[in-house]
Amino acid sequence: MRLLLAIVLIFLTTNIFARIINKIEYKGVVHISKSVALRMLKFDTGADVSDEDIDKAIKKYFKQGYFKDIKADVTDDVLTFIFVEKALISKIEVEGYKDSDKEFKDNVIRIKRGTLYDEKKLEAAKKRIIEAISQDGKIDSVVEIKKKYLDNGSIKIIFAINEGEKIIITKLDYSGVKGLNPSDFNTVIANKEAQWMGWFFGRNNGKLNLQGISYDHLRIRDYYMQYGYLDAKVNSPFVKVDFNDYTASISYQIKEGEPYTVNKITLYQTKEVISQAKIREVITLVKNKPFNIKTFREDSQRIKTLIADLSYAFVQVVPDLKKNEKDKTVEVVYRIMPGNKVKIRNVLISGNTRTLDRIIRRELYLGPGDMYSLSDLTDSRNALGRLGFFTGQTIEEKRINNETMDLVVKVKEAPTGNVQVGGGYGSYGGLLLSVAVNDRNVWGSGINVGIKAQKSQKTKNYSFNISNNRLNDSDFSGNFSVHHSSYVYNYYTVKSEGISIGSGHRFSRHISGYLGYGYSRNAYDLKPGFQYNGSGFFFQSYAKSSVTMSTKFDNTDDFYLPRKGFAISQSFQKSGLGANANFFKSRTKFGAYKGLEEFLNFDAIIRYKARYNFAADTGYLPVAERFYMGGLGSVRGYQSYSLSPSIAQTNGTKRRVGGKQTFSNSIELSMPLVPKARMRIVTFLDWGFIGDDVLTEISRGGYGAGIEWFSPVGPIQLMFAKPLNAQPGDRTAHFAFTMGQRF
Repeated sequence: MRLLLAIVLIFLTTNIFARIINKIEYKGVVHISKSVALRMLKFDTGADVSDEDIDKAIKKYFKQGYFKDIKADVTDDVLTFIFVEKALISKIEVEGYKDSDKEFKDNVIRIKRGTLYDEKKLEAAKKRIIEAISQDGKIDSVVEIKKKYLDNGSIKIIFAINEGEKIIITKLDYSGVKGLNPSDFNTVIANKEAQWMGWFFGRNNGKLNLQGISYDHLRIRDYYMQYGYLDAKVNSPFVKVDFNDYTASISYQIKEGEPYTVNKITLYQTKEVISQAKIREVITLVKNKPFNIKTFREDSQRIKTLIADLSYAFVQVVPDLKKNEKDKTVEVVYRIMPGNKVKIRNVLISGNTRTLDRIIRRELYLGPGDMYSLSDLTDSRNALGRLGFFTGQTIEEKRINNETMDLVVKVKEAPTGNVQVGGGYGSYGGLLLSVAVNDRNVWGSGINVGIKAQKSQKTKNYSFNISNNRLNDSDFSGNFSVHHSSYVYNYYTVKSEGISIGSGHRFSRHISGYLGYGYSRNAYDLKPGFQYNGSGFFFQSYAKSSVTMSTKFDNTDDFYLPRKGFAISQSFQKSGLGANANFFKSRTKFGAYKGLEEFLNFDAIIRYKARYNFAADTGYLPVAERFYMGGLGSVRGYQSYSLSPSIAQTNGTKRRVGGKQTFSNSIELSMPLVPKARMRIVTFLDWGFIGDDVLTEISRGGYGAGIEWFSPVGPIQLMFAKPLNAQPGDRTAHFAFTMGQRF
C-alpha cells in the first residue's frame, strides 16, 4: 500500500503543473517571425506542457537579445507569449568632442542607427571613447550617456563628453646611461620631452601617449641591442603627474651591461638546398664587429627570401644567439628548415568587378604549374599596384599541402575614368562649352582613351588619344594621338594641329623602351596692319617633324601613391626631319619613394623628385619649344611657365623667350589626414634653375603644404605654396590644382 501511495503522489505531483496546450500565440513580437518562434520551442500543440517547459522557452527567447521583457499566460488550453521588445536607437549624437566626425562614430562608438538598445554595448562604446581621448594625451575624461525617448518609441542616444586635460611631458630622466646618448632614444620612443615651439613640424610637443608608454622601455632596449648591448635591461618607466598644471616627468632605470661582438656566424640546414657560401653572401653581419639586432633580423629575412626563391615556400629560418658572457662575444646561429619545393596549383582572382581577368593575369609572374618564388610574388604585387587600376591589391598564399598552394589575388577597383562637362562666359571669348572624357582602363581592357572638345567664340580645341601598354597582351605597347586648336587674339590667330604615333617594348620587369614619331604645324595668322615691338621671331610659323626615343626604369609598388622604389626615365627628341624646326632635346626624370611606417608607426611617405631638361639649337629652335619653369611639376609658388629668360622690347616691357636648360627638384613628406576618405596632407620644398647658356641664370624656390585626395572622380592634388627668392616682376601663385597625376 505504501508503494502504491508513493507512485500515485509522484504522478499527481508531475502533472499538477502540466496541461495540454492546443494553441500557441505571440503578442508584441517583431524581430522574429511566428514560424521561427515556434521552431525554437521544445514542445508543440497537443502536448503536455509544464511551467518548467514554459520557463525554459522564455529563457531561450530572451537569449536572442531582442527583448526587454517576456511573459507567458495560459488561459484554458491557449499559451500566449507576450514580448516587450527593446527600443531601436534612431539617433546618435556626440557632444563636446568630435561632434560631427563621422569616422569617430564609425570606428570608436561603433553603434549604428537602427540597432537595438543595449546597455552593454553603450558601456563598451563609453570605454572606447575614453581610450581614444587618452591616446591624445588627456586624462580624467568623463563620458555621460543620455537617453531620450522619442514619440515613435525609438531612443536618441547622446554621448556627452567632457575632455580631460592634456598631460605634457616636461622632463625625461634616464639613470644608468653611459655608452649611448640619451637624446638618441627620441628616434624610437613615443613619449618625448616637450621642446620649445613643439607645435612646429619636426619638433616634440611633449604630449603624453598613454598607449605608447607601455612599449617605450622595450623600444629603448631594442635600440641598445642595435649597438650590441645584449644584456641591457630597461625597467618600465615611472610616470609622475602633477595635477596642478597637468605636467609629467618620466624616469627610466637602465642597466646597460657591455656591448657584444660577433665572433662566429653558424648556418644549419636540415636539408641542404643551397651552398653555405651562397647564404653567406646575403648576410651583412660582420665578424669581430658589434652585434646589431636590426641587421640580425634583416639577415634572417634575406635568407628566407633566398631559399623561398628556390621554390621552398614554407621555409622557416629560426635565428638564435649564443652569448659568451665572459668575453662578451656572441655566436649568431641560423637554423634553416626548407621543407619541400612548392608548385602553384591555381591562381584565383576576385574583386575585379570591372577589370578583365586577363589584364590582371598578364601582370603576374606566377601562374598555374609554376614553381613558387617569393621575389616573383612580391614583383607581381607591385606590378598590379603600378597599373593604377586598383585602390588595394593583395596576393594570399593558400596552402593545399606540403608541395602545392593556390594564389588568391584580391583587388579593389579604383575610379579610372571621368567625364567633365563645363561651360562659362568671358568678356573676351564669350560663351565657352567644354566636354572631356578620359578613362585609363576603358571597359576594363587596360586601354587608355581620352577625348576632349572645347569651343567658344574665340577658341577651338579638339583632341583624341588612345594607348595600350600591352598590345595583344604582349610586351609591346602602342599609342596614337591627334589634336587641333585655334586661339583668336586681338591682332592675330594661332593655329596648331598635329599627330603622333609610337610603340614601346618592355625589356624586363622594370625596364621599358619607347620609339615614337610626331608631326605638328603651328601657324600665326597676323591681321593686316598689326604693329608689334621687337623681333618677328615670336610670330614665325613653323612645322615640327620629330623622332623620340626613351627608356624607363620603374620598380615602385603603386602608380599613384608609391611607398617604395625608384622611377627613372630618359628621353631624347630630334626634330628636323623634313620640317623647318630643327633642334635636339633631352629630358631626365628621377623619383625616389620611401615609406616611413616602420620608423614612425604611421603611414608617412618621403619623396624626392628631380628633373633636368636640355635643348640644343641645331638649326631652328622656336620659342614655343624652349623650356619654361613654374607651377606643379617644377617650382610651386609661381605661375605655370612663368619663369624664363626674357628679352627687352622696344616699348620697355620684357617678353619671355624660354631657356635651353632647366633643373628642378623637390622633397615631399606625405602623411595621412583622413585615412577612411583616403585623404592625405603633404608638405614640400621645391627649388629650380633655368637658363640659356648658364643653368643658374634664374634660381627660384617654393614651399608649402597641400591635400592629396583619392576622390570618387580620381586622384586630386590641392597645393598651397609660398614662393622663395621672388624678384620684382615675378608672377607668383599661391594655389595650384591638378587631377589624375602621380603623387
